[in-house]
Amino acid sequence: MTVTGAGETSLPPMAECVVIGGGVIGVSCAFRLAEAGVDVLLLERGGLGEGSTAKAAGGIRSSFTSRVNVELGLRGLAAYSAFSERFGTEIDFRRDGYLYLLTDPAEVAAIGHCAELQRTYGVRSHLLAPAEAKDVLPLLETDGIIAALWSPGDAKATPDAVVRGYARAARMFGATLRTGVEVIGVERDGDSLTGVNTTAGFVRTGAVVCAAGAWSGRIGELAGLDLPVRPFRRQVVFTGPVPGLPERIPLTIELPSAFYFHREGAGLAMSFPEDDGFPGFDTRYDAGEWLLRLAELAGRRVPAVLDAGVRTAWAGLYEMTPDRNQIIGESVLLSRFFYATGFSGHGFQMAPATGELIRDLYLDRPTAVDITELDVRRFGRAGTAPAEHNIV
Repeated sequence: MTVTGAGETSLPPMAECVVIGGGVIGVSCAFRLAEAGVDVLLLERGGLGEGSTAKAAGGIRSSFTSRVNVELGLRGLAAYSAFSERFGTEIDFRRDGYLYLLTDPAEVAAIGHCAELQRTYGVRSHLLAPAEAKDVLPLLETDGIIAALWSPGDAKATPDAVVRGYARAARMFGATLRTGVEVIGVERDGDSLTGVNTTAGFVRTGAVVCAAGAWSGRIGELAGLDLPVRPFRRQVVFTGPVPGLPERIPLTIELPSAFYFHREGAGLAMSFPEDDGFPGFDTRYDAGEWLLRLAELAGRRVPAVLDAGVRTAWAGLYEMTPDRNQIIGESVLLSRFFYATGFSGHGFQMAPATGELIRDLYLDRPTAVDITELDVRRFGRAGTAPAEHNIV
């Protein structure tokens, strides 16, 4: 077992597999690989979980619109429901549900079909009338709502606690985790990996897992590969105490605006996506017109929050792909280069399943979920999978 002190950046000269990225996806992959007996080195340019994972909403759900995402979401729910017992780390797992508010008549039939898909997997999602949605969430203002999708089995947990649990378990199985180390080069001999160059030196390896989130496109470039993952800013505000706030509030999303909110302490966390515009790594919070629009959306749906004020706010990055679906697989252009990235807002909930998938791909054995449609090559051919609709 390798246990390091804070800030230690010394590297082993070689490792069987190098995982790039210390967010929840990376530590899940490192844990599963180490558990399987693989000599793993995880490298993180900052601190574990300090990138996008630190600013994740913590939602865990099965209410997706495609088969593969429903299956991955269900595996995440099962893993997180048992996480505290399995890893000895309390993650505040709560099944408060997800509530989708539909305001466009054109979406009702499509979301109804999605609910049918989910129910074939045993998910208890179903359409509600506006009055029934208000029964689920009494502080809700229902003007303009045509219907709602209620998924009571969906949940929420604390991402940084999950990262700590996976990291500790990975170390117990012998993984080496190094923070403050940036990968600045990927060495190859033809179509074979030979090692990675870092700010702390060179490490010889024959396998790499790219789990670098919003920075994955850059890692792909270092390896001579195109990983179509781009960073886009997302902003969130946290309110002061909201009078009469129920103890249990589902993670609620209005469609198509994608305005969402969930309970955070005595108040709410609220957000909606900015116009994507151009990708970039700017994470400065910029209230401006965005905050005015957020106040308008919040006042329309949860007017009780308007007197609570903004307690704090921040901006983070979403790792977006062109079809808003993740890419998981192994490169056909560079042997033993694996990728698990581009989760487009739902990486936290898919981290448990992703660690298992990368482990099985590395060991060249069948995966528990058919992930053929998540291969990066889908972007170079016609007939790609439909974009994921529920991305918050």
